[in-house]
Amino acid sequence: MSIKNKQLRNWPLYNRSLVKRGDITCWIDVDSWHWSAKSGSKGGRRKSYSDAAIMTMLVIKSVYHLSLRSCQGFVRSLFQMLKLDKNVPDYTTVCRRQKTVTLPKFPSRSGAIHLVIDSSGLKIFGEGEWKVRQHSWSKHRMWKKLHLGVDEKSQLIVSAILTGNDSGDDKKLGDVLKQYKGALKQVSLDGAYDSHECYSIINKRDAKAVIPPQPNPRHKVKSLEKLIRPRDFAVWEIQQKGRAQWKIDNDYHRRSLAETAFYRYKKLLGDKLSARTFPNQESEALIKCHILNKMTFMKAPNRKTA
Repeated sequence: MSIKNKQLRNWPLYNRSLVKRGDITCWIDVDSWHWSAKSGSKGGRRKSYSDAAIMTMLVIKSVYHLSLRSCQGFVRSLFQMLKLDKNVPDYTTVCRRQKTVTLPKFPSRSGAIHLVIDSSGLKIFGEGEWKVRQHSWSKHRMWKKLHLGVDEKSQLIVSAILTGNDSGDDKKLGDVLKQYKGALKQVSLDGAYDSHECYSIINKRDAKAVIPPQPNPRHKVKSLEKLIRPRDFAVWEIQQKGRAQWKIDNDYHRRSLAETAFYRYKKLLGDKLSARTFPNQESEALIKCHILNKMTFMKAPNRKTA
């Protein structure tokens, strides 16, 4: 269906949600901002801040693309203008607590959902694009891989894990599905997950696996009675009706919503991770997933067919 034939039917609400994303009161909860000092401690001792305060600092850092030092100055000046008697954690405290902060749980939907899964790389540190192109110093480039599970209906991220760039997509499918405790009716993935093991993992969750087999698979044409493993049925179905019709019949094109989630993630929150250690990088990536969910909760564009 052509994009030209789709029109937004809730422009006023959608525009207000875009404006609300820049509202600082949307991202900071003053009532949950707590700190304390241990009894008998000296005046110069560090204060102990709640997870909510640390989480708020990290959220503001990601939403407004700030460094830890700039984030500290931003929140401090905000509290001073509002005349709030709140202490602001320094950047070293936020950095130290980032790897142990308690993150909120991903949403769980009512009823069985259609889960779409994909992965993409996030840059960390190393040579830039221009220098690599000019001098081929690719060995200095470093990446981490983010695996996302997105609910097809609500477009909310319901599971996410961060791994090294050497982790195969199919090897991490079990970990992505394990994060979501709710019921599944279908799991749609791209050809990188085309293996009997992936089909088996999805079948254990009583869900339908929709994975396009590799072109020209080593699979002889059999009668329907001789098909045994779940992947055999997908290959048989494609042989009978063609790959294009198979994708239409199984709603495979809805898998592109996972790619849309990555586009929004990188466009709104950046395609880089600023943290240096893996625990901090993991927290940073997952916090951005929760931010993206909150933006989706505000008001997603609602399209109608012309």
